[in-house]
Amino acid sequence: MILEKIIQFLSEEDVELEKVEPGDILFVKPGEKMPVDGTVLSGESYVDESMITGEPLPRLKKRGDKVIGGTLNKNGALVFKAEKVGKDTLLSQIISLVEEAQSSRPAIQRVADRVVSYFIPVVLAIALLSFTVWYLVLGKPLLFSLTTLISVLVIACPCALGLATPTAVTTGIGRGAELGILIRNGEALEISHKLSTVILDKTGTLTLGKPTVTDIIPYGIDEDVLLKIAASVEKNSEHPLAESIVNKAKEKNIELVPVQSFETVEGRGVKAKILEEEILIGCKNFIQSENISLPENVRHDIEELEQQARTIVIVSQKDTILGILGISDPIKPNAKKAVNLLKKMGLNAIMLTGDNKKTAEVIGHELDIDRVIAEVLPQDKAKVVKDLQKEGEIVAFVGDGINDAPALAQADVGIAIGGGTDVAIESGDIVLMKDDPMDVVLAIDLSKKVMSRIKGNLFWAFTYNSILIPVAAGVLYPPFGITFRPEFAAFAMAMSSVTVVSLSLLLKRYKPKLSQV
Repeated sequence: MILEKIIQFLSEEDVELEKVEPGDILFVKPGEKMPVDGTVLSGESYVDESMITGEPLPRLKKRGDKVIGGTLNKNGALVFKAEKVGKDTLLSQIISLVEEAQSSRPAIQRVADRVVSYFIPVVLAIALLSFTVWYLVLGKPLLFSLTTLISVLVIACPCALGLATPTAVTTGIGRGAELGILIRNGEALEISHKLSTVILDKTGTLTLGKPTVTDIIPYGIDEDVLLKIAASVEKNSEHPLAESIVNKAKEKNIELVPVQSFETVEGRGVKAKILEEEILIGCKNFIQSENISLPENVRHDIEELEQQARTIVIVSQKDTILGILGISDPIKPNAKKAVNLLKKMGLNAIMLTGDNKKTAEVIGHELDIDRVIAEVLPQDKAKVVKDLQKEGEIVAFVGDGINDAPALAQADVGIAIGGGTDVAIESGDIVLMKDDPMDVVLAIDLSKKVMSRIKGNLFWAFTYNSILIPVAAGVLYPPFGITFRPEFAAFAMAMSSVTVVSLSLLLKRYKPKLSQV
């Protein structure tokens, strides 16, 4: 109390973030972001920390609680003491982890480049050998011998080999962009088809990332009436769960009624009057603290919803329970299908989240994910990826928040959800413009298609050379008198390049057939 009174007499001054030092007393209004890390000295407010922790529900912050720079102050004013500023803040440390992971990634050499480095010396050797044999050993005219040398060099021009990879990659990246998949470089395509494990963040990737009313259970009244009472009261509250209840009523076009009185019991529930009837809404402990007993059927329903990792809101009129609402972060419509397709492709699907273990396990069970890693701090997500890589796994990480950025950078392929934060998007090798988990499957399937086309291109390029280089060198001349003139060699060389480019351009017709994956 003494501290709060002292704070009231402190003068306010706007300062630049760069001038904030440890020990400074900072005042943050509702709707503003925390400038640095620190400890709350005065005030109470819900703070959205989903960008750091991955938990969709904002946390109530009061005196003595820690706040993190970059998180969003939702509804109340907070006074806190700055403790970590600049590069020492948690957000800055996460960015450093991203930069470290990005700089440590080894470059992957193109298959065609390696082949060409051996191919050219071999071709030069064959050309010189053919000239030497025909001119010096077999005594053929200089013109004939030079013709074989020139034909070999022309037919073996590695244009097709050089075009095999970049044309397929460029076309594949372009087709991906048309489908809402932005691929930053060819390396992402090259690695994606070799993946063995896909790690998926929960909040915002597999789930919608915001609290939503998913269950409405009335007792003795109509479902819409229960929602009407709850939303009419909660429209006066700034609690994030209240917002989800009001949004549900709006979604069902339910008209709200005026409230005569309203009182908030911070962190537990609310009291109000509608048509002179006292309404109480809140958690189980709040209702019981008001000497309202919970019938056996109500307790049974609450236990069932809690087993499904729902947050329970109870609505009562005086001492009568009107109903309960179950609130959760809903799973995205295509999430389960995407997970099953990843498993069908032979990939290990892992869910990684900073959320609590119970909620994570429930979501994992609903999605048929065999391995769930929960309560992971942002800086530890990259470590989980690194540990899997040490085990020999080729890992893709899919995420959308700042807390996912280090893991996105550390992974062999980072897949960022386009609706996520800028830091996450910048850390991803592949960016999905739609918030659809099915696009993860699509991106991997596209990479397989592109790599298959590259192999096909290389096959045709080598087939041309393997068949025609011996002909150009004159192997058919002794038995059949057939020679290969340089102009024919140039035509064949051009046709090999046209074939490779044409095969690559067929990727523009690529249509995902995910049901056949």
